[in-house]
Amino acid sequence: MDNKVIKVRNLVKRFGKFVANDNLTFDVHEGEIFGFLGANGAGKTTAIRILSGLLEPTSGEVIVAGFNAGRESEQIKKNIGYMCQKFSLYEDLTVKENITLYGGIYGLKTSVIRNRIHELLEKLHFREYENRLISALPLGLRQKLAFSVAVLHEPKIVFLDEPTGGVDPITRRQFWEMIYETAAKGITVFVTTHYMDEAEYCDRISIMSEGKIVALDTPENLKKQFNAGTVEEVFIKIARPNISPIHNS
Repeated sequence: MDNKVIKVRNLVKRFGKFVANDNLTFDVHEGEIFGFLGANGAGKTTAIRILSGLLEPTSGEVIVAGFNAGRESEQIKKNIGYMCQKFSLYEDLTVKENITLYGGIYGLKTSVIRNRIHELLEKLHFREYENRLISALPLGLRQKLAFSVAVLHEPKIVFLDEPTGGVDPITRRQFWEMIYETAAKGITVFVTTHYMDEAEYCDRISIMSEGKIVALDTPENLKKQFNAGTVEEVFIKIARPNISPIHNS
């Protein structure tokens, strides 16, 4: 049985003469936590925008949740969740109002939205924040809520673009516990991050450089392949070959 929820073959995306994605080929499986790494300008954001139905590929085959990114982008949008790098909830609405709004956008019935609000408030221990404006919440709590809203409609795939940027280490760990719980339900998590220790938490990682995928495997296999002790060392050897890793004594 084929459990691939993302299938990419020879993806090319050009902007004029500039090639942002250069012949990408990879698969992502159901329930997998897939890390998408690369330095700024490596082509990660362009690829995610194509996978989430926001950009058309120049050439190649891109199938997401069973739909073709070139022809069925609207169907893709209905089957994915997306949490962007910048905070995506409405700061002038309350916690409850945001959940209600996004539930409606995702086409959930009123009764389902009501149940999901109750479930989320209990799960996140947010009952005391129910009627608070988003702008009044600490960043860590806002990010947890944004992730929960991104999977409110139980999509097949959720795309997380640097979701833990700026939050403290404890909140980052709690956030990853939420990611594990989500993947355990069969939802595929496609995540980009600048924190190399977070890459260690992924089932597999892809590393991009100058628009190309230059490494793709489990964290353990990549560390063996590149004779490295950490994913950060692997990344530096691939993406920053002229920089030596710093070892703390």
